[in-house]
Amino acid sequence: MKPEEGNANEVEGVLNPAAIRGKDGHLYLFPRMVAKGNYSRIGIARVIFNDAGDPVDVERLGIALEPEADYELRPGGGGCEDPRITYVEPLDHYVMNYVAFGPQGPRIAIARSSDLIHWERVGLARFSPLEHINFEGVDDKDSCMFPLLIANQHNHDEMALLHRPIFPGTSPEEIRDKDGKHKIDLQCESIWISYCRFDTARHMPVKGASFTSHQRLAAPEAYWEKLKIGCGTPPIMTDLGWLILYHGVSETPLPDSDKMQLCYSAGVMILDKDDVTKVLYRSKEPVMKPELPEERVGLIADVVFPTGIDRREDIGMPNRLDIYYGMADDRIGVARLDIPDKLPV
Repeated sequence: MKPEEGNANEVEGVLNPAAIRGKDGHLYLFPRMVAKGNYSRIGIARVIFNDAGDPVDVERLGIALEPEADYELRPGGGGCEDPRITYVEPLDHYVMNYVAFGPQGPRIAIARSSDLIHWERVGLARFSPLEHINFEGVDDKDSCMFPLLIANQHNHDEMALLHRPIFPGTSPEEIRDKDGKHKIDLQCESIWISYCRFDTARHMPVKGASFTSHQRLAAPEAYWEKLKIGCGTPPIMTDLGWLILYHGVSETPLPDSDKMQLCYSAGVMILDKDDVTKVLYRSKEPVMKPELPEERVGLIADVVFPTGIDRREDIGMPNRLDIYYGMADDRIGVARLDIPDKLPV
């Protein structure tokens, strides 16, 4: 999917889509559509498959969310960005996590839907403090929800959120500027899991969602993620455990130059079925990195950014996953991942 010619809503790119199967069996993408001035909306598109079952095109269906709430608007602009969508079975609702780019900067916002067409805002995610760590007032993004209730450390089954707070001094640009003198702060540079209680009679809170019981999941380890890691696709259950694709940021040389620029790659993480804070496997090498011209040249060069995942049960291949991802912050690509029978060594 690339920007539609003549469409002012997409003049600065279509990227980073959520991907989810509707109750009608069709696959829907929810791309970030960027208009002039980095003004972002979340669109709706139906994926078109060829006779072999491969995704080949999209049919645009309209807009799911555009900046309207005060936390999505800022002087001269606003944004609803980078959605992930999960069908949360105990709630019988689709839950959308997205980035609201408002007056305070990027924050995690949540919306819900029973049909994927009509979306109701739940509001901004709120976070209780954890000892000396204060999550409130901190830029936060790259979030997604588990499809089932997850037991927290107190053994309470609650909604579980993966997210990556961007504490001051921990953005890729800030870490890069420290010129190799940076020591990883495990508390401030990690993917976190946070939990939210809910009222089953109302399905979800209707005025914001409060998250507590925070647990650290993973910090940068490999060379390709040394500047930052963050969530990518929503977790799906496999025979190996909960599977997510996540992104890592490193540096790569500029073409024909001794200067460096940021590079976004992707890896796989497998979490234990019964204890999601236990990482059973994570990629030593990226499973996706910028290689194609569309991934290396765009609004932001050298970016593959996975945000959507589709299990191909529709063609009788539940171990085949299609991964939808942003290409250089300009367009959307799809890659194929086959789940192995056992974890790699």
